[in-house]
Amino acid sequence: MSTERLQSLTDLIGATDATIRAGSVAGARVWPTGFHALDKALSGGLRSGELVLLGGQQGLGKTTFALQLMRNVVSAGRTAVYFSFEHDTHTLLERLISLEAAEHAGLNGVPLHQVRERFEVRHGQSESLADRLAGSPGGPEAVAVLRDLGGRLHVHRSSGVHTDLAQIRSVVEAIREATGEAPLVLVDYLQKVAVGTDHVGEDAQVAQVAEGLKELALELAVPVAAIVAAEKSALKPGMRMRARHLRGSSALAYEADIVLLMAEKFDVVARHHLVYDLGNADRFRRWVVVTIEKNRNGVDKVELEFHKRFEQSRFDPEGREVTEQLVEERVFVD
Repeated sequence: MSTERLQSLTDLIGATDATIRAGSVAGARVWPTGFHALDKALSGGLRSGELVLLGGQQGLGKTTFALQLMRNVVSAGRTAVYFSFEHDTHTLLERLISLEAAEHAGLNGVPLHQVRERFEVRHGQSESLADRLAGSPGGPEAVAVLRDLGGRLHVHRSSGVHTDLAQIRSVVEAIREATGEAPLVLVDYLQKVAVGTDHVGEDAQVAQVAEGLKELALELAVPVAAIVAAEKSALKPGMRMRARHLRGSSALAYEADIVLLMAEKFDVVARHHLVYDLGNADRFRRWVVVTIEKNRNGVDKVELEFHKRFEQSRFDPEGREVTEQLVEERVFVD
């Protein structure tokens, strides 16, 4: 029997004392998400060794939320790596520019569709990104900030055929060696991670990936956040997603330390909030509810809401707790 991982409590206390005397953090390290209501609910943010899952129906902004989280982490002086199975790298850069421009120019910041136009229109070869965005509110400033942050913000163009757990681990280890920092790891999305065992069913493959990402989080002392896909039964309009609706849910629910589920507020708010104030309908469509469905190390069943600013590829970072009654199914207003 191998004893290389075996440690007595006496040895553990001694090692912890040595870590403290060296001025290092003995417990889990915390990566604030920059979404203030979420950080408050999670007692500071995401922790090393945690596997965090983010689920929701299509079009709710899961990638937007994840990219903004990564940007917030990097802006706070930490390192992050984004494994993108769904989007090419220039698409992600366009989103980051629009998001960052809003940090400088607020609601007047250059919208995402204009950033895309500047990327796609043919200009002179001598022009740079900053040149193309000249005159757009917050555009040049966004490029300058992202250029400065570039050494800590990493994007991996991942493949559902080639990017497996071993490659993800290798990339994370390479970033840690190059920067001297353990990065926040974001995977978009979990069911796309390559698995060599084609002869087993999808649930078994999802279980293998979830277990592998959790092991990576523990061994490399990093938080791993992964976007997850839903079962087809949960994709009908107005359906409120729960952990049981995630593809491979039994393994995902077991392995995950935190499960965050997104829903459009209009779809899940109780009918009486609309019947007596029809103006609420348009207002509720501008908000996404983020439910802390599971939180192994803290409180769960917390309902938070964030204002959508999709024209700038972001959410308002403040957020707040939901005060209205929520339900499981879409409400219909006569």
